[in-house]
Amino acid sequence: MAFNISSTAFENGAPVPVAHTCEGDDVSPPLSWDGEPKETVTFALIMEDPDAPGGTFTHWIVYNLPGDCHGLEKIIPIERHLENKAIQGKNDFGKIGYRGPCPPGGSEHRYFFRIFALKKKLPPESIDSGTEFYQALNGLVLDKAEYMGRYYMKT
Repeated sequence: MAFNISSTAFENGAPVPVAHTCEGDDVSPPLSWDGEPKETVTFALIMEDPDAPGGTFTHWIVYNLPGDCHGLEKIIPIERHLENKAIQGKNDFGKIGYRGPCPPGGSEHRYFFRIFALKKKLPPESIDSGTEFYQALNGLVLDKAEYMGRYYMKT
């Protein structure tokens, strides 16, 4: 079975519901994944907007998700350390946790949720940017999957 990620909040490639954006409650969507390699020790997740005016913008980082974890419920708390021992890094808003789509008015952006199956845990407190996220993954990725949503902001 192929490694894959999905959400019950929206279909792959479809619009992200307003509740998960800055125009709504700005809460994280539910995500689930399966089909990871059997050697997986931990997972790492990043949500990015490659269409941002200044280049790729990171909206969410979660790492050291346990290898037996197969999803994140809707509305993950805005705190560094989660109950399941996962750690949230800073997004490009300079905050810990999830910040949803919030593109400039009059434009549609794509938002990629990428999950990585890793062969070992990442050092705690080591990731506070998209650049640090990808540097930390170097040599540890067993497999990856992605899911994309779109969001258009009128004004």
